[in-house]
Amino acid sequence: MRVLLLGADGFIGRHVAERLLADPACQLTALGRSDDADVRFDLATGAPGVLSRFLDAVHPGVVVNCAGSTRGNARDLTRQNIVAVATVCEALRRSTVAARLVQVGCGSEYGPSPVGSSTGEDASPRPGGPYGVSKLAATELVLGSGLDAVVLRVFSPVGPGTPTGAPLGRLAEALRRSMQNGDGELKLGGLSAQRDFVDVRDVARAVHAASLSAAQGVVNIGSGRAVRMRDMAAALAHVAGYDGNLRELEDPPHAAPYPDGCGPWQQADVRTARDRLGWRPRIGLEESLADVWMEAACRV
Repeated sequence: MRVLLLGADGFIGRHVAERLLADPACQLTALGRSDDADVRFDLATGAPGVLSRFLDAVHPGVVVNCAGSTRGNARDLTRQNIVAVATVCEALRRSTVAARLVQVGCGSEYGPSPVGSSTGEDASPRPGGPYGVSKLAATELVLGSGLDAVVLRVFSPVGPGTPTGAPLGRLAEALRRSMQNGDGELKLGGLSAQRDFVDVRDVARAVHAASLSAAQGVVNIGSGRAVRMRDMAAALAHVAGYDGNLRELEDPPHAAPYPDGCGPWQQADVRTARDRLGWRPRIGLEESLADVWMEAACRV
């Protein structure tokens, strides 16, 4: 199986690349904006015709799209998450190859969910922020493209390489600085949200499984269990060996209580992934947090 991976230098993309390279039956080509990519190409500005000719030359059986942006203004998110996906879909339509498309989406496309509920793929998406809106638009482009395609809606990925801009990445960095400075108390805000965390290596396994499957439409990828951020903070402090006090601060009145637009609760219904991909999460949160902390502790 020849696979073209888009966004191989991102948080999820790096783990997908590692997973695919471990499959002896897989021949991997990475396309992206970094110097490490096999082929340099900017999906947000490149022409679909150019990408189509490259597809004809490489002749992949599967195209995996992990590219995109989680931060930025509306213009940036539109270019990186919508225009880029439109380019991929149009290039695949023009190409002579009948490649399957695996698009990595996100749980933010759903927006807030009722507390205590599990969100299934049949839920009506109501994203509460510009990032979720841009990813939902990308999903609609893929689903309406007429291609052999599946969208994996990944909830809250965590594990090795967690960006410092992500909530757990920021928490680990704050914990590292506190321990380095000998602080006996760490003040934290925004710990009331409950999110469905899934290890990024399990996400990579799901992408691999989706590449080999005939599943189409939307498939949720998560742990199936919501965990409160304050419990994640306590668990991370325990893994780090921090014996100081975690003091939870009230959010300022003007601050958005849930910056990701997902409200106080998100939990995935992952039965479709089990039934159609043969996938289940394997890596527990303790291992994920240990790896997050290991990287943070080694950061200079």
